[in-house]
Amino acid sequence: MRNLPNTIVPDRTGSQPRSVNGKLKRIFVGERGIRSGWSVLLFAAIFWILQTAVLATLRHLMPFDDKAPIPWNLAIRLEFCQVLVVAAATWVMARIESRRLLSYGFSGDRRLMRLLNGVLIGFLCLSLLVGILWKAGLLIFERRSLSGFTAWRYAFAWGLVFLLVGVFEESLFRGYLQHTLAQGVGFWWAALLLSFAFAGGHVGNNGESILGIVQVFVGGLFFCLSLWYTKSLLWAVGFHAGWDWGQSYFYGTADSGLVMQNHFLASHASGNPLWSGGTTGPEGSLVTVPLLVMMAIGMWLWCGHIRNYRR
Repeated sequence: MRNLPNTIVPDRTGSQPRSVNGKLKRIFVGERGIRSGWSVLLFAAIFWILQTAVLATLRHLMPFDDKAPIPWNLAIRLEFCQVLVVAAATWVMARIESRRLLSYGFSGDRRLMRLLNGVLIGFLCLSLLVGILWKAGLLIFERRSLSGFTAWRYAFAWGLVFLLVGVFEESLFRGYLQHTLAQGVGFWWAALLLSFAFAGGHVGNNGESILGIVQVFVGGLFFCLSLWYTKSLLWAVGFHAGWDWGQSYFYGTADSGLVMQNHFLASHASGNPLWSGGTTGPEGSLVTVPLLVMMAIGMWLWCGHIRNYRR
């Protein structure tokens, strides 16, 4: 006997009808596996659970004041744990999707060169910004705080800290999440959303300003531009590390409102915070806006030249 039209055929095992199961499956699973939105939520849940547990444990073992200057030995523990957390969340999702851990922005050729090039350019761009502020009387250098072997020791220690900062923040905001969200909404919509999240992650920093938050957002888009051209996070990791190391250690300024202990030079902002950056640091200055635009244009011109040359 033929089934009537639109009749749902029950499963012989007594479970829900196959058509209902099919609809539910289509909600969660697409042609490429788990849909990007659910993958992003799953990654975020894993990261949040691990991050909450790790930070609670660290605060119990090593109580610290969020408003006090940060010592390097605390910073390196915090950043190392955060790198492990984002790596663990990425590893879980990579296993689910049958991909390699490093496939979300850390594979490819010339990895060391990309990293070192980013470090150099990041430090030079920050130095240009600091030089402009200094010549305009918006940044005052007081003295040299460290010298000799001690200066080199802390230079290396803070360099390692900010390398971990770069790996953590780029992996979190422009690694798995950028790759996965781009599959659902497109690269630049994903970049826009995650740059908002990147900026939001700095809101709680002591000494941060509204302009500083805007600069972080624009900086996030700039890092996405580097990912778009290089297909790698390593240049952005290097730039991130070189920029932060220059602010926090070498020039002794605030960095997104945070101040570090044991820096090479001692300095302070002077004048209108809109131009000097105030408690945010040099990156909170309006001068940073044209600098970021110039860097983006420079990347566009350089990467366009390289692509045309390779053709």
